[in-house]
Amino acid sequence: MRLLLPVGRSGWAIAAGYLGLLAFIIIPAPLALIVSIIAILDVQKSRKTGKPKHGMGRAVFGLIVGFLGTVILIVSLIVALVEN
Repeated sequence: MRLLLPVGRSGWAIAAGYLGLLAFIIIPAPLALIVSIIAILDVQKSRKTGKPKHGMGRAVFGLIVGFLGTVILIVSLIVALVEN
């Protein structure tokens, strides 16, 4: 059932996954990076409780793509400033 519905998943991890997908647009990339870090901490903290949450893969995906998008955003802003 967990494959079809996000049962037992961290809400932060779900948000991080979707923001990671949107990070290809570059603008929400820093937000994806921040939410992904929160999601990873949430999943790790829940493992110490009796009801661990899932979604580490989504959180890591959001972290990687958010990082890459943020780097591209920073580089493009620096290039734009240097050209002017």
